[in-house]
Order: sequence, then structure tokens, then C-alpha cells
Amino acid sequence: MLPMEVALVSATTGALQPVVEKLAALLRDKYRHFKGVCNFQRKEIEFLTRELVAMDAFLLKMSEEEDPDVQSKVWMNEVRELSYDMEDSIDDFIQCGDNKDTRPHGFMEKIKHSLGKMKVRRRIAWEIKDMKNQLIEVGERNARYKTPQAFSNTRNGSVDPRALAIFENASKLVGISEPKAEIIKMLMEDDRCVSTEQKLKIISIVGSGGMGKTTLANQVYQDLKGHFEWHTFLSVSRNPDIMNILRIILSEVSGQGYASTKSGSIQQLIIKINNSLRDKRYFIVVDDIWDVDTWDVIKLAFPMTSSRSKIITTTRVNNVAHSCCLSFSGHIYNMRPLDIVYSRQLFHRRLFNSKENCPSYLEEVSEQILKKCDGLPLAIIAISGLLAGMERTKDLWNQVKDSIGRALERNPSVEGMMKILSLSYFDLPAHLKTCLLYVCIFPEDSVIKRKDLIRRWIGEGFIHRDGRHTVLEIGERCFDELLNRSLIQPVKTNEYGEVKTCRVHDTILDFIISKSIEENFITLLSVPMLTLGTQSKVVRRLSLQVGKQGDSALPMAGMVLSRVRSLNVFWRYVEIPSLEEFRCLRVLYLKHCYQLEEHHLENIVGLFQLRYLNLSKTRIRKLPERIGCLGCLETLEVRGTNVKELPTSIVNLKQLAHIHVDLAVKFPDGIMKMQALETFKDVFACRQPFHFLWGLGHLKNLRHLALHFQGEDANLVRENREEWKAIISSLCKLGTQNLRSLTIWEGSSFLQEHLCMHTLEKLITWYSPVPQVPKWFSSLRNLRQLRLQVEEVKQNDICILGALPALLILHLMETTGSSEKLRISGEIGFQFLRNFNYFANCHSVDLMFSAGSMPRLEKLALIRLVIVEAHSLDIGIEKLASLITVECEVIGKCGIIEAVRTAVERTVKTHPNHPALFFRRISSYNSSSFAGQLSKMSLCVCVSQ
Repeated sequence: MLPMEVALVSATTGALQPVVEKLAALLRDKYRHFKGVCNFQRKEIEFLTRELVAMDAFLLKMSEEEDPDVQSKVWMNEVRELSYDMEDSIDDFIQCGDNKDTRPHGFMEKIKHSLGKMKVRRRIAWEIKDMKNQLIEVGERNARYKTPQAFSNTRNGSVDPRALAIFENASKLVGISEPKAEIIKMLMEDDRCVSTEQKLKIISIVGSGGMGKTTLANQVYQDLKGHFEWHTFLSVSRNPDIMNILRIILSEVSGQGYASTKSGSIQQLIIKINNSLRDKRYFIVVDDIWDVDTWDVIKLAFPMTSSRSKIITTTRVNNVAHSCCLSFSGHIYNMRPLDIVYSRQLFHRRLFNSKENCPSYLEEVSEQILKKCDGLPLAIIAISGLLAGMERTKDLWNQVKDSIGRALERNPSVEGMMKILSLSYFDLPAHLKTCLLYVCIFPEDSVIKRKDLIRRWIGEGFIHRDGRHTVLEIGERCFDELLNRSLIQPVKTNEYGEVKTCRVHDTILDFIISKSIEENFITLLSVPMLTLGTQSKVVRRLSLQVGKQGDSALPMAGMVLSRVRSLNVFWRYVEIPSLEEFRCLRVLYLKHCYQLEEHHLENIVGLFQLRYLNLSKTRIRKLPERIGCLGCLETLEVRGTNVKELPTSIVNLKQLAHIHVDLAVKFPDGIMKMQALETFKDVFACRQPFHFLWGLGHLKNLRHLALHFQGEDANLVRENREEWKAIISSLCKLGTQNLRSLTIWEGSSFLQEHLCMHTLEKLITWYSPVPQVPKWFSSLRNLRQLRLQVEEVKQNDICILGALPALLILHLMETTGSSEKLRISGEIGFQFLRNFNYFANCHSVDLMFSAGSMPRLEKLALIRLVIVEAHSLDIGIEKLASLITVECEVIGKCGIIEAVRTAVERTVKTHPNHPALFFRRISSYNSSSFAGQLSKMSLCVCVSQ
């Protein structure tokens, strides 16, 4: 039997594995109110189980074949749909049995109870018999046809650890310099002439999907934006929300918050933008325009009289490019494929490290693969990503080459690239295929939050724990694997180098949408070109994506919604469908639905299978009182709402693992009942009842905790010795159980207590400066990441931190400046430190690295460092043997700063690794109001490599 740990819902096999697991549970008498039925139906259940296990194995084999015949596809879809219906039926009668399984009182109540149980058992017996008949019918129908054998493929499942570096090398650097220089020259050539006749200039970059238009435009933008008074990069996409785009522009131009840009009409927004830009020299990139009508509206926002302003547009459509250039003085830039030299460089960087060359026995097949790819960057990235996960044998590479050849020779255009992408898709294991397909539930050009995506996967049943790792950790590995294969792209990386958000390339999105529709995995409304043919069927996962404001009524007539497992609303003003229809729902996403009100949630307590609920950024004031009935709920998001207090029944959510609330939210008593909690953010500890503070320490599975102690509240807690003791006691208990990550805001008083935090791997503090590094920090033997504020850093503090054996990332902030010389040597420690960020807070620092210090350090950042002498940064950077990146943000007089910059550039150039240098000079500074003035300061950036 399949254990629960691998009973995954899959785009390939549907709910076959969960059905097998639940049938096995029936045989084990797990559900005691079904014992009589299960004994009577044991043979039928055993038959069902054997058949479903065989079907599951066969579907997995068939899923590896790139292009099964039509009959096979029909049969596979039929089995998947049947598996979903079977699981829904089992869940239904399990829930029905649970409702009937209450202890009756009195003779008549007992009679009714017994009759009710008999009725449920008869229904179950009939359901099991019906499942058996359907399964036999499907099997016999398929047996009438010859099913081809699945293509056998050899894979190597190792994870490439160079995900981000590979992405950056592949998509930004290879072959980009020449076209970038050409576009910059075309944009700026007229600026040398002094003329009052100069007008706005535009370049329209045109090319097919995957050619690198966005990457090229972004590289030009990054180089030139500092020369303009105002600049922005806008993504339009296939179904643009013009009102939203114009509000974003107005927000940035005027300096207003987005919420303050509401206007009665598009015309009024355009007028406001025009007035704001009229006397400014601006630079704008408008990315991914699909039609002339969209451009005809957006262009009205940009005044033609703005002297020497620049616009870049990108598009896949030639007539759109011509329309852009007709609007202003401009040129069309046609994207060109990579030449063979750059193609080879891109291909090799994805497959081999800097010290490794392509093996001689693979050179010929490599050149043949590159010839087939014909200089298309996305094709090269996709194929190299496929090969990176395979053994380096000539036979396997030839198989890939032959497959590419057939695809490209049939249609050497965008469809050819789609075929190449299908090779990467079919090389994925079943659970990663499912995770990738699910990404198309988000609208085009969405910036997708990593943690949110992973928790949705979990809620859908795509990922389960394996015994050694938590389900969230396994989700992180799946996310990283999709990054490694370049199937999703990193967007935002935090200061610790962690990818926080991602997006999907348009071409990949087109591919996974087509696969999702083909397998009835996700139904999208309303994307015009995708709604046809999806109206009259059972919907499994529904994504509501309205194209334009005012389209609140969605075309759902004829769709069977009672079996929907996931409802996702991505439009603020769409009409919220009645939740009464969605009785099988697992995931409910209503974030940003401003029209959501409490009455919409009245029927939510009937969604017994609900695992994931996101109500963030809505206007609701309270959650349903009976929310505790949602016994399967695992994730609850209510940040950005008007909820001030949680219902008392919430402590009955025994499966709730992740909860995110606002600071104002008050919890009821009984928190210690919520033993499944793993993530608890953001808790305003000072406003919680006393029993909550004690109960927090009893959450034995809690792994991630964020506590806030704002303003004087922490001092008030300290005066109340009982509350103080409760918080300290709870933190110590958590730190000896499973707590891995702790974030504290304004709680420096607690850090000065002796805390036992042996399990802690990540400690982040904000606005919580301590006089010195607490001595108890030396007990943090598992700490890997630390962000700490110290009033004055001394040599002893460096010694305590250096002795932490597992420390990888250190962000050390100083608030008042150090009076001691800080010396870091090999004897100090820091043997495994990879990232050292020293925040000097506008003070000079006497810091020196000796030979052998921080032997594995890859990134050094010195932030807000006051420079008073030309040799201020002669600190031994050259002695950091593994250095890859140096970042300096300095304050001082121009002459001294230039001398320092020259010296640092000389140092990194002579360093054996030639690390990249990012040097920023803050040219104006007011020590009394530094934070307030930071946004107004000009930054002079010099990048060397």
C-alpha cells in the first residue's frame, strides 16, 4: 500500500494515490463507524485497490511519453476524472459518517441514530459497488484498443546548486552587450546636439517569444535610468488592466501612494500624468504590448514635448512596433538570434562550470543540438536545462538532439520552442510536473510569492512530508528545482540571498496553460482565447482572471462547479460566487477582493475539505464564529484586513500549521490546543492575554515565530513580572523543541535575558539594539543566519559570533559607532560564513581582515560607512580567499571617496577571484535625519567585474 507520505494528488494521475490510501484506511478499520460495511465490502475494496495501484503505475509510465496517441489521452483523462470523483465520494461519506457519529440521548434518539448509521452504510456499500463497476467499464473500454508502450527515459535527479548564477549568466550576460550598445546609441545619439527642437524618442524592440526582448530592454534601462529625473519599467501583458497601469504610473510620478491615485476615469488619470511629466526628463520601458489599442491609450500619458525623454517598448507583433514608432520619433529594433559563438557560450555555461570544458565525445552532438536550436535563447536554455539533469552519455544526448530536430524541422517558430519546452516538461518527475502546471493559475506577468505558492501546493495535496523533512521544506526543494531548470524565474531576492518572488516566462506560461487545459487540470476565466471549449464540463480548479474593469459577471453557465477543488479570484471587483456551490473546495484565494463581505463567508464552515484560506487585503471585519469546524484547514492568511479579534473556536483547528495575522489581532485563550502550528506571524505579544503567553511555549511543532514588542509596550511587560516570565519561559521551551526561526521587533530587553534556544537556525532582530552581543549567544550551536543590532561592537563581540560553528550569514549593525579596533583572523572563527554584512550606521569603522580569516566568505558588504581618509577601506579585502562580491556604501567628501573607490577597484582587480564590486556613494547626508533623507539622496553607482 502507498503510505500517506507519498499519497499525492497529481496532474498525471489525478487523485488515484489518495483514493488508494483512503481505501487502505477503510480496510484497516480506521473509520470505526464503517466497520460493518467495510467487512462486508472487503473483497470489493481490495479489488478497487489493486486496480487503482495498477492504473497509477501505468499512468506514470504514459506521462513520460511526449506524444501519446489520441485514444490513450482519452483513456488517461477518463481515469483521472474518475479518480477525482471517487475521492470526492469517499470524502463525502466519511464526513457524513462523522456527523452521525455522536452519542445519542434517550430511546428515540438512539433509534434515529441507529437508522441514520444504517442509511449511511447502505449508501457506502452502494458507492463502493458503483466505483467497482465504473472501474471495470473504463478498463474494458481501454482494452479494446492497443495502447503504445511509454517512452523510457533515463534521468538524473540531482539538483544543480547554481540556480541563480545560471539564470543570470544565461539570460542577462550572454550576447547582450552588442544589442544593448546599439539601442543605447540609437536612444542617446541626438543628445549630443544642443537643440531646442529635440523631442521624445522611442525604440520599439520586436521579436518572437523567448528571444530576450524583456531582458535586453531591462539591461538598457538599468544602464540609463540614473540619467533621468523620473524612470519606470512597466509590464503590460496580454490582458492589461489599463486603469491599474495608469494608476501605477501616476503613483510613481506624483510620489503618492497607490491608494491615493483613484480617479473617476482613464482620461483624468492621463491628464494628471501629463501634467506631472510635462517639465521632466523621463525614461520609460513599456514591456510586452500585444495590441495597437492598448498602446494608443498608454501613449497619451506621455507628453511629446518632453525634451530628450526616452521610451522603449517591447512587443511580439510587428504592427504594434510600427504603431509605437509612428507615435513619436523612433526606430524599430528587430531581435536577432544568437550567433554560434554566443549560443555555445550560453549552452556551456548552463552545463559546465568555469573550470570544466565540454568533453570531446560530446562536442559533435553539442554542435548539432545548437544548430537545431538556431540561436533561440529560450530553446538553448530549455535544452541545456534538460541535459543538466541527465547522464553525460552520447546516446542520451543524441536522443534529445533527434527529438529537437523533429520538432524544429516541422515548425521552426514559437511552436518549435513550445515543443522544446515540452521536452523539459516531460523530463520532470510527476510531482514537479504538477507543481509547474499549477503556476498557470496566476495571471500573466504575476509576481508570485514563494511561500504562498508552496502553501498552495501543500493545500492542493501535491506535496506531503517524507518523514525526515517537513512538508514546507519539501515544497522549498520543489521550488528550487523549478528555478534550477529555468522553468520559473527569480524576481526579488532578499538581503540574505533568498528568492522571495518569482514569475513565469510568457512562452513557458503558454505551454503550461495548454497542458493544463488538455488535462482539465485548471480552468481559466476569462482569458478570451482560452475560454472556448471549457464551458460544459466538470471544473477541478478555477482561476477567475477578468480582463477589464467592469467585467464582473463571468461566463460560468454550463460548468459543473460542485467538484471544484481550488477557487482563485484575481480581480478586485469580480462578483464573488456563492461558496455553497463549492463543497469539495481545498484552496480558497480571495486576496485583494475588496468587495468581499462577511455574508460571503457564511457558508465557508461547510467546506470540510478546505486546507488553504487567504483573505488578505480584504475589508472583512471578522471571521465566521464557527471557523473551528474547518477541521482540515492548514493555512490561514488574514493580514491586511480589519479583523481585530479571532473567534474562540479557532483553537479547535487541530490541523492549522501556518497562520499570518496583523499586529492588532487578539487571540483567544486555548492556544496550546493548536499543536499542529509550524508558522506563527505576526504576533503582537503585548496585546495578548496572559494564558496566550504561557500557552505559546506548549506549541511543540512551532518552527517559525515572529513576535512584536512595539514602543513602550515591551517596558510595560517587563514591569509586569508575571507576563515577563511567561514570555521568557515560552521562548526557552520553544528553543529546546522545534523552533528554527525567530524574528523579534523592538524586543531588545528579551534578548538580554538568558534564553535557551538550542534548536534555533535563524534569528532576525529589527529595531532591537543590545549593548553588546549577549553571552548566551555562544550556545547557539545550530544558528545559520543572524541579523543583530549592537550599540557598540567590540572585539569580544566578534569573538562570540566567530565561535558559532554553523553560522553562514551574518548581518551586524552598529548604532553608536565602535571605539575599538576590530580584528578578524583565522583564530577568531567564522569558518563557514558565506555572507557578512556590516552596517556601520554612518560611523567610521576600524576593521581589519588577516590572512586566513573567513575562509569561505563569498559576499562582503560594508553599508553606510563614513570615510574620512583615503585609506579607510584598506582593510585586507585581498585576504578573503573565496570572495565573489564586494559591496560598499560610503559617505564622505567627493575627493576622498574617489580615491577610496580607485583603491578598492585596484584591490578587487588584483584579487585572484576578480570579485564583482558594487560601490555606492551617498553624496548628501544629515546625521540627525538620515532615514528621512535617504530617499532624496543621489547615489553614484560604479560596478566593476
